[in-house]
Amino acid sequence: MTTRRDFLKQSAIIAAGTAVIPNSFSILAGQKPKVIIIGAGFAGLAAAYRLKQKGIEYVILEGRSRTGGRVFSHTIDKDENLVIELGAEWVGASHERLIAMCKEFGLELQNNQFESHLTYAGQYYSKGGWDYSTDWKAKFEKIIKDYANFREEDKKKLDRMDWWRYLVNNGIQERDLQIRDLLDSTDFGESIRHVSAYAALAEYAESSEKNEMDYKVKGGNSRFTEALVERIGAENIMLKHKVTEVSQTDGTVTVTCENGKVFSADNLICTAPTYALSKITWKPGLPEEKIDALNALQYARISKHAVLFTDRFWNDEAFDMVTDVYGHYFYHATKNQPGTKGALISYTIGDKADIIGRQNDEFKSDMITASLKPAFGDIRPKIVNHLNYYWGTDEYSKGGYALYGVGQWYTIMPILKKKFMSTFFAGEHLADWQGFMEGAINTGEEAADEIAG
Repeated sequence: MTTRRDFLKQSAIIAAGTAVIPNSFSILAGQKPKVIIIGAGFAGLAAAYRLKQKGIEYVILEGRSRTGGRVFSHTIDKDENLVIELGAEWVGASHERLIAMCKEFGLELQNNQFESHLTYAGQYYSKGGWDYSTDWKAKFEKIIKDYANFREEDKKKLDRMDWWRYLVNNGIQERDLQIRDLLDSTDFGESIRHVSAYAALAEYAESSEKNEMDYKVKGGNSRFTEALVERIGAENIMLKHKVTEVSQTDGTVTVTCENGKVFSADNLICTAPTYALSKITWKPGLPEEKIDALNALQYARISKHAVLFTDRFWNDEAFDMVTDVYGHYFYHATKNQPGTKGALISYTIGDKADIIGRQNDEFKSDMITASLKPAFGDIRPKIVNHLNYYWGTDEYSKGGYALYGVGQWYTIMPILKKKFMSTFFAGEHLADWQGFMEGAINTGEEAADEIAG
């Protein structure tokens, strides 16, 4: 079976063409290229770590005042040292590279799997108390099994359809469809009417049993960031260096930052999300096809609203719950962390996230209370505090992660990956599927490998 990973490897080779070794240095002459990396998220940090292992000099320019990018651990309660993730949450069971690096760094991965409860049409169903219809379960199992036999032309045809339409065309009944929309939209960050059917089916057919929602780094995912920074060298990372201009001539890349500092190198690895990338002035300008691709790719509007409670009234370490109201998806954000208090995160997407992100604390408390009431009654007196991070207004990404819409996987993905002069591109938006730390690491390392030859 040809997987999305296989397709991306093939498209990367095509994108690089014959110029796998950059024209700005000569391996035969024994010269080591100097590389500028834009972005200190996981793609940029992974690229730097790979370059260091190969003895290649680098500098990372990061616009934020911190490293990690969209990996953002936060201590919500200092008394009990309870840490939550306001950014990337899960390490999947099939994320081989990230798991291997955690072992290398001595970082423990803890089980972060959940058993889903459901609130639907005002009725609460505990875990094991609800399911899809028997007919649909059998049908979907067959769909997943048949995916192994899909030809490339079948996948391209599927890419021209949205996931909602594909499910409807396969005879899903209305209740099953509505619940799938609630569940699947948490994976893609927008309604299933917006995502490519190929991107959706491939994710479910190629991922782990829990859809890569398996582990988390003990103490917070930012510990992985810290481990990489320690090995890369903090002195090689320039924080608060927002890039405004990239100028490329034959053999030289010159990067200008908002603070007026200028850096030059032989090669550039740009890991910026497409919004931030499009705000950079490129000299010469990016090819029209790449500009069109940047403008076409959307990022999911995701809001993570964390609520600290006086006690863990849900009485289940592996608690999560999907709802059909504003709170959308709740999960236990302090799983495996001892303490009396506990935190739930309300993970909302699309229009819900956009609305909630603009409201005041009173509105958000009302939203949390109303969403949890069918299952637990009035929990408002148990709220200690809460905070919200809406990725839809993030300065650099304007969304949580990339969302490939109808007809985009086989068309704009290869263009976005394509090298431009001495610039290589990386980031989760170029990975085999979006929204995971593994994909960012993979693409960062691949870019570094291309430069090293």
